[in-house]
Amino acid sequence: MPISKNRLAEVEAIPDDEIDTSDIPEMDEKFFAAAKLVMPPGASKKAVSMRVDEDVFDWFKAQGKGHLSRMNAVLRAYMLAHRSE
Repeated sequence: MPISKNRLAEVEAIPDDEIDTSDIPEMDEKFFAAAKLVMPPGASKKAVSMRVDEDVFDWFKAQGKGHLSRMNAVLRAYMLAHRSE
């Protein structure tokens, strides 16, 4: 169920220090060990050529198969976090 614009504005107006997060578990090493990358379905891809720092690329590649998808997921998360700016 989508949230109404009015309710969204109310929620966004709540100061961070007034939000009770006591029922949210900590994201510790165990959480991240079990985490899985889930790509949005139907996302079309565009082939690009891009220069990336060698150590950054090597780190992603060392994570195993799917390193380019993981790099794309990081870029997507950054885009979504900054889209409204």
